[in-house]
Amino acid sequence: MSGVMKRMGMIFRAKANKALDRAEDPRETLDYSYQKQLELLQKVRRGVADVATSRKRLELQLNQLQNQSTKLEDQGRKALALGREDLAREALSRRAALQQQVTDLETQHQTLQGEEEKLTLAAQRLQAKVDAFRTKKETIKATYTAAQAQTRIGEAFSGISEEMGDVGMAIQRAEDKTAQLQARAGAIDELLASGALDDQSGLAKDDIQSELDRLSGGTDVELELQRMKAELAGGSSQQAIEGGTGQSTSQSQPRDTPRFDKQ
Repeated sequence: MSGVMKRMGMIFRAKANKALDRAEDPRETLDYSYQKQLELLQKVRRGVADVATSRKRLELQLNQLQNQSTKLEDQGRKALALGREDLAREALSRRAALQQQVTDLETQHQTLQGEEEKLTLAAQRLQAKVDAFRTKKETIKATYTAAQAQTRIGEAFSGISEEMGDVGMAIQRAEDKTAQLQARAGAIDELLASGALDDQSGLAKDDIQSELDRLSGGTDVELELQRMKAELAGGSSQQAIEGGTGQSTSQSQPRDTPRFDKQ
């Protein structure tokens, strides 16, 4: 049972992989990858902006602490001038505490400034990488589109594409049906001509009847031709007699012209 399930899982994964491969468009994949790189670049830029903002905030705090330290120093000097050593000592103590905070903030400021420089350099490198990928992406997309168009044109000329295949099959079916009808019509004509089939309209004739009609028609023509020759021969004899005597004679009795009745 375990072997059967494993085999079914393999078949399912193979078919799913084939379906995904058929549905995948490299141009869409490239566009998606480019979009993800742009999102990453945007995140890096936001990180640089956040670090710069933190650095700027520390600079403002440092300025405030340095101003307070300078003020406490002035106050201690004035208190000492007035003979208030206790106040001068307190002012200097507070100034020392502020100075420690200034030192800590300066350390953080240097750290943030270093991180900002690193992120800025990384953003620049990533920007260059994204620009190069965009150029390569567009080149690959143009090449793929041209290859796809060339393939479709080749398939159209060769007739192996799906659309042209359907058209070719339709033409083949039409030619087959036409040839079948022509063969059927020719067979029916041959059967009618041989008398194997009866023509209900009475217009068709078999071979024997056609031959008899042809002989009959030929006899009529021969008889008509003989009659015309006889008439011409009779007319020529009468003209010869009249020319020899030189006298006007009454119209002679017309000779009986042999006539042949049409059969």
